[in-house]
Amino acid sequence: MPAIASTAQSPSTDMAVRHDWKRSEIDSLFALPFNDLIFQAAALHRAHFDPNAVQVSTLLSIKTGACPEDCKYCSQSGHYNTELEKEKLLEVSRVVEEAKAARQNGASRFCMGAAWRSPRDKDMPYVLDMIRQVKDLGMETCMTLGMLDEGQAGALAEAGLDYYNHNLDTSPEYYGQVITTRTYNDRLSTLANVRDAGMKVCCGGIVGMGEERNDRVGLLQQLANLPHHPESVPINMLVKIEGTPLADVDDLDPFEFVRTVAVARILMPQSYVRLSAGRQEMNDEAQALCFMAGANSIFYGERLLTTDNPEANHDQRLFKRLGIHPLDPRHEASDEAHEEAIQAQVSEQQAEEAGLFYNALDSKRAAKHVLDKDTGRPTATEH
Repeated sequence: MPAIASTAQSPSTDMAVRHDWKRSEIDSLFALPFNDLIFQAAALHRAHFDPNAVQVSTLLSIKTGACPEDCKYCSQSGHYNTELEKEKLLEVSRVVEEAKAARQNGASRFCMGAAWRSPRDKDMPYVLDMIRQVKDLGMETCMTLGMLDEGQAGALAEAGLDYYNHNLDTSPEYYGQVITTRTYNDRLSTLANVRDAGMKVCCGGIVGMGEERNDRVGLLQQLANLPHHPESVPINMLVKIEGTPLADVDDLDPFEFVRTVAVARILMPQSYVRLSAGRQEMNDEAQALCFMAGANSIFYGERLLTTDNPEANHDQRLFKRLGIHPLDPRHEASDEAHEEAIQAQVSEQQAEEAGLFYNALDSKRAAKHVLDKDTGRPTATEH
């Protein structure tokens, strides 16, 4: 499939995944007629994913406010007066209850975010316990805690963290207009530490911060030319918050946002492209265009850290109108998890046969992994 095709010819969907995109190629994709761009993105999306399945995540702020970074879009920065009160790290039990509620509402991944420059040693035991207990619910886990060194990344991976989120935010050229307290290379180093520890990467950016199209091109080039594409690529629309330096920037054209989603899908055809912050300001038609352009992941729930998000019931209604269904996480389980579930089931059966378990039907027991008859993948059932 030619990356710079200008007509709606049927694109090839067997193009090799690339990590050597040139800015001129990405510029040409953005410049395509809108219908041609959406057509190419949708074709690649269908080649790699069920086009009507959307991965659903829920995001919880586990520690809010007083962040020492000066990100000009963020209500949690201690540099700006946004009337956001500082909160302590949530108790593990509270986080687990929130995860249970998210699972009940259809989320398959639970994301936890803390307003830190980087995790503190005294907080790490609580963070690691959160990961373990949320995973025991049968959910995927994701965290965003700021910068990580090798040891911190290794500890999170050992606890079982599936994804780590650390966005690049914008292009290298525009980055200094948005953040001065950490460098672009700081962010790339954290991503490398996450990848080296064996975790999956969630990394994207924010558009509508006053940047030019060339900066959106630069952001996507950075993401697409990483040694491994992020498994999850959140595309955020700026949520303008009173008290932050970006509160009065001009709105981004919604079609430009859809173009950004479509180009992300073409550059990273095997990644989940997520609609993240800013959906509250999008109408249903704009979101439908994003799904058509290759977005296949959303944050679900009424809050994203400190900003509003469409209510869960509204998303359910929109999914129904569009014929979209939440992705079944069992289809995404790793081979390792599959083998672990098989072994756990065999071991449990052997123990029951040996009389080691009391198996009364009315007894309450912890969640155990079983294999789904249809998918052959692990799920969790509570007794």
